[in-house]
Amino acid sequence: MRVRFAPSPTGYLHVGGARTALFNWLYARKHGGSFLLRIEDTDRTRSTTESTRAIFDGLDWLGLDWDEDVVYQGANLERHRRDAMALLATGGAYRCFCTSADLDARRAEAVAQKGAFRYDRRCDRLDPAEVERRVQAGEPYAIRFRVPDGTTAWRDMVHGEIAFANGELDDLVILRSDGTPIYNLAVVSDDIAMRITHVMRGDDHVSNTPKQILLYRALGAPPPVFAHFPMIHGTDGKKLSKRHGATAVGDYRHLGILPDAMCNFLALLGWSPGGDREVMSRAELLDAFGEAGFLAKASVFDPAKLEWMNGQHMARMPLAELTPIVGAALVAAGLATEADLASRGPAWVNRLVDLLRVRARTVVELVHQALPYLVDAVEYDPASVAKQWKDAGATRRLLAASRETLAGLAAWEAAPMEEAMRSLAAREGVGAGKLLQPLRVALTGLAASPGIFDVLMLLGRDASLRRIDTALAHPYLATTSA
Repeated sequence: MRVRFAPSPTGYLHVGGARTALFNWLYARKHGGSFLLRIEDTDRTRSTTESTRAIFDGLDWLGLDWDEDVVYQGANLERHRRDAMALLATGGAYRCFCTSADLDARRAEAVAQKGAFRYDRRCDRLDPAEVERRVQAGEPYAIRFRVPDGTTAWRDMVHGEIAFANGELDDLVILRSDGTPIYNLAVVSDDIAMRITHVMRGDDHVSNTPKQILLYRALGAPPPVFAHFPMIHGTDGKKLSKRHGATAVGDYRHLGILPDAMCNFLALLGWSPGGDREVMSRAELLDAFGEAGFLAKASVFDPAKLEWMNGQHMARMPLAELTPIVGAALVAAGLATEADLASRGPAWVNRLVDLLRVRARTVVELVHQALPYLVDAVEYDPASVAKQWKDAGATRRLLAASRETLAGLAAWEAAPMEEAMRSLAAREGVGAGKLLQPLRVALTGLAASPGIFDVLMLLGRDASLRRIDTALAHPYLATTSA
């Protein structure tokens, strides 16, 4: 089995292309086949090195490794031309001397008559001597494929039996008058040379398939097995586009999505493992992936669902894998340096990540939540201050008592902290929440955080006591007598 992903380097690796690449990769890995990468760069005016690099980077990030050297379609132009000339020699194609102006005029005439334009094969009816005369005179010509009579049908792995009446197909140009190939010929020529056995792509290519099957046969090669996956829609039911938000895979990387979560999410856009399974590791995807689960119905790209799924992957991911990702993100965000993190030690960083990932859906959210534990002084959220320090006098008294209690602990450990603080709450005649919520704001600036004793352990004795002192000096509390 040999499959290929064949993007055009005219932009970023978009979500639909990534889904196609993933399905090809999963199918090849599942069946012990080869996953090949072909860059279809024959459009020199739009193809860029930057876009090619973006495709490589996107595939690398997703973990979709290819098995052989990358094939660049533009390097195969001579073979494309040879294949076109071979079809001409065997009678499968003919020279067309019609100019663009001729074709435009006939197309406009068809539109005026409210009909569909189809090439009328007038050049195929030219006398051979006339064709030779024009060739010898240097008159430019394209080469058109002669579509045979009959029907072209195939069993699609997604949609089942599909058939096109050949009479509905135009005699397509396969080689332009400047000697460059048309898409359908280049694709078929490359697929034959690469020994592709399965072509798996979006169903916007269904209309190309009968033309390509005819070209395979005319060139003496068996057509591959085809699978055409449904289009991806936005939550409004329309084709996914920039109006729905980020559509480039690289954007989701920078939004804090994990590659395994992205692959999991993309795999479910056009395929189902059966049952209620949703959150799956890469190994589970490989084990379950197969033709039986392909879906013919369009899928919906829901960013909220992607973030939820990412949160699930973050929660399940081994800390040894997640912590380096978060650490790099903390450094990139300017919240810490590598030296800062090293000085705190791997155990501390692992503990931070483990506590925060429960409340985060993305790496970006986790990084934001890590801010209070990495700065010297926190910023107080006004809403949290207004709610949790509402009674300024009582808050100051309880915070001062909390500081005295915590400062008097012989060991800075969670169990004695909790025992001492709950005893303090009982002596003050308040519920634990009335004591601990104002303390939480003092320590983190926020009303929500991991468990308060986990926060105290992360910050350490000195930093925790300093933050309580800073809170007691806050204008909201400082003007209130003890």
